[in-house]
Amino acid sequence: MKSFKIITAFFLTLALVSIVGCGASANKESTGEYFDDSVITSKVKTAIFAEESLKVAEINVETFKGVVQLSGFVNSRGDIDKAVEVARQVKGVTSVKNDMRVK
Repeated sequence: MKSFKIITAFFLTLALVSIVGCGASANKESTGEYFDDSVITSKVKTAIFAEESLKVAEINVETFKGVVQLSGFVNSRGDIDKAVEVARQVKGVTSVKNDMRVK
């Protein structure tokens, strides 16, 4: 009976540590937020790819807590503006940081 209590306490402690480990902090995302950001990144890349005037291979997309960061080199200022506009229209995007540069 004593060993059963010890084993139960061990697994309860393990479960609590696992749950706390999945929590978000100011610098880290929870598992759900990471998944959400991955979906947002994919949607932004798809939207940029669908825009014929933009070359998706030259634009890098990263997302952290709904904030999309665009980086890379493009041909004109118009391409930068268009990529930012396309990214802002994607559902789930809270803001867009522009780190793109003109070649």
